[in-house]
Amino acid sequence: MKDLPLYSGAVNIMSKKCELTGKIPMKGHNVSHANNKTKRRFLPNLKKVKFTSELLKRSLKVTVSNAGVRTVDKKGSFDEFLKTVKNKNLSPRLKKLKKSILIKSPYVKKATPSSKSA
Repeated sequence: MKDLPLYSGAVNIMSKKCELTGKIPMKGHNVSHANNKTKRRFLPNLKKVKFTSELLKRSLKVTVSNAGVRTVDKKGSFDEFLKTVKNKNLSPRLKKLKKSILIKSPYVKKATPSSKSA
């Protein structure tokens, strides 16, 4: 029996998972009229989408669910989405990208109510 190669986190394994939102397939049943139940999977609506990062001046292809694309549109840009999203939902590749975006982005301090003069 041959030894199987060990895969590191850098290898892109094809899985049915959204890289932005972390959506994965759900399990359920097909239910017939006679109420017979057979197992099935509810797959997320995944698409390969090309996003461009203005801060890093490069583009990358990401496997994203339709809900993920709509969320990026709502935030305004791919960079803004990565700044606000939680790390637990991101793929390892996008975690590295988020770290480099946070380093390059200018820090904007929010105004506090006490600092305003009356």
